[in-house]
Amino acid sequence: MTARKILVTSALPYANGAIHLGHLVEYIQTDIWVRFQKMRGHDCWYVCADDTHGTPIMLRAEKEGITPEALIRRVHGEHTRDFAGFHVAFDNYYSTHSDETRHYANDIYGKLKAAGLIEVRAIEQFYDPVKQMFLPDRYIKGECPKCGAKDQYGDSCEACGAAYAPTELKNPLSAVSGARPELKSSDHYFFKLSDPRCQEFLRRATREVCKAQPEAVNKLQEWLGEPGDNKLTDWDISRDAPYFGFEIPDAPGKYFYVWLDAPIGYMGSFRNFCKRQNLNFDDYWAKDSQAELYHFVGKDILYFHALFWPAELEHAGYRVPTSVFAHGFLTVDGAKMSKSRGTFITAESYLKEGLNPEWLRYYFAAKLNGSMEDIDLNLEDFVSRVNSDLVGKYINIASRAAGFIAKRFGGKLLHSHTTDQFRRDMPGLIEAADEIAAHYEARDFARAIRQVMALADQVNQYVDKNQPWVLAKSSEHEELLHYVCTVLINAFRLLTLYLKPILPKLARRAEEFLSVAPLKWGDAGHLLPPAHPINPYEHLMTRIEGKQVEALLAANRESLVAAPAIQPEPHSQQRHAEHQQHAAQKEATAASPWEPYVSIDDFSKIDLRIARIAEASHVEGADKLIKLTLDLGTETRQVFAGIKSAYDPATLVGRLTVMVANLAPRKMKFGMSEGMVLAASDPEGKTAGLYLLSPDSGAQPGMRVK
Repeated sequence: MTARKILVTSALPYANGAIHLGHLVEYIQTDIWVRFQKMRGHDCWYVCADDTHGTPIMLRAEKEGITPEALIRRVHGEHTRDFAGFHVAFDNYYSTHSDETRHYANDIYGKLKAAGLIEVRAIEQFYDPVKQMFLPDRYIKGECPKCGAKDQYGDSCEACGAAYAPTELKNPLSAVSGARPELKSSDHYFFKLSDPRCQEFLRRATREVCKAQPEAVNKLQEWLGEPGDNKLTDWDISRDAPYFGFEIPDAPGKYFYVWLDAPIGYMGSFRNFCKRQNLNFDDYWAKDSQAELYHFVGKDILYFHALFWPAELEHAGYRVPTSVFAHGFLTVDGAKMSKSRGTFITAESYLKEGLNPEWLRYYFAAKLNGSMEDIDLNLEDFVSRVNSDLVGKYINIASRAAGFIAKRFGGKLLHSHTTDQFRRDMPGLIEAADEIAAHYEARDFARAIRQVMALADQVNQYVDKNQPWVLAKSSEHEELLHYVCTVLINAFRLLTLYLKPILPKLARRAEEFLSVAPLKWGDAGHLLPPAHPINPYEHLMTRIEGKQVEALLAANRESLVAAPAIQPEPHSQQRHAEHQQHAAQKEATAASPWEPYVSIDDFSKIDLRIARIAEASHVEGADKLIKLTLDLGTETRQVFAGIKSAYDPATLVGRLTVMVANLAPRKMKFGMSEGMVLAASDPEGKTAGLYLLSPDSGAQPGMRVK
């Protein structure tokens, strides 16, 4: 296999706050993927940096009575500590406040300007006369122009969901000083994303840039619109002094907006790494680079990474990303993280409470499937799954065999055993390596874990069948006992190899116990040699105790106290991504497309059930309908579904799906329809794009979906 050259980045955490479990979804996901690539023997580098510029950094440093440079140095140390605590192994973790990032920011800006893609135009903004600074949207508060709600931010209303320009707020106030802001005009610098060259390039490139995720491609195409729509507006890339950042060349008092130099920080971090490792920067960033470049980001900043960023790179003469991998958000126990409930959990507190970071790495991996779906940290399930899978299934294998090897056989495996014998007793355990590797490559860690745990079940069935503790009672079974324990140790080694990208520290301890060199993916093709010595077994992982989780929540719980009337939120990349275009357009956008909202009580009235399609047939005289007989476990239902254009009835029999079980029966021309099956489609509802919903493996007919 030819080694690939791969450069991987994660989104840059902002240097204005602590790392929390929501952040860690991304960094753990990326770290697992990078570790897997390195195990495969590829030249894979993982770089990141703190995102250090912007108004929030400047104001926080001022509040603390320190310089912005001192603030970002301190936060860099805190972030580095937290990432290391969760075994996130960056090859370089740097800062955007660096000579390297400044160099590439100036370089890209200069090339875009030379290409006629930078334009200067005057805009009106609110200005704080007390602080003598222009105010970002989130530093202005007032009454919503739509619903009249008080104490709303300058870009959107949290009461009614409306989005608007800050100049539309009623009775606006500065969230910095409390003063009434004034409207002032200022020259701003814009990247002309509306230029036909950018539009044409992005229409061509977005499918390639996000080729791994169809849902991301669809979203990008929606943002781009049809040819001629010109939906992309120019991007304001400048801010006025005072501002903590890089001053724009030949533009005194004007600074690059933090979102201009943040992704350029990937280049700055890698340049710094190249200098220390004697690597060729151009091998990875030049226009003709044959290396692969991947960005792992949250879905809230897909707009920047898959539109602005590639357009900048393309027209500045650099290569564009191979792909942008977007992931969803984290909820805890089905709800947004909450300080009052203690579920806004910081990385530091998790580690201080003594919880094993690999418990969380495993649980996140078990939920990540390479899509943009949100994932939920269900704390009860977290305890149950880790204890059941890691301790009960995986660790249990080594503990059951190691003692006999040490006490009865001098710490050595059987002097004669073969791969063929192992394959006979453990069918599929060696052969699974390629399939599990494919799941890791696709970032479908959940599927990889399901397969590994199915193999662990198989090994434990072998334990129960052969009962080494019974064999040990009779000397006549001595050689069989030795053989069974040798099979178990080899099986444990393979399971360790398959889990190593997720559990690197545990794998390292297992390697020490097995007395082997660091496991590589290619090692799956062979077993430990005959008479191989192993070290005395020490317990590799403890169970999670419920009281540990309770203590963690208590450590993060904050009482609800009245907040000051003017309290700016921390810097939010999501807010910037959603509201970047307001300064240029000065137009209010529509209210939330999800309205009207339903309450949890409304939702709970709908009884969704898992159903197995027992029978499926064409309906004579119906152009769109298929007749389904649905098995709900305790009864069957007849349902007519309008999915004929998308499915052949013969392919549906035996499939699990989701139905609305308490929908009032409807008498149709062809018979009574006693429910409804659920399907997804494109926004226009075109039947050619219908997709029946399918539950995860393990679901049974009659189970309620909630």
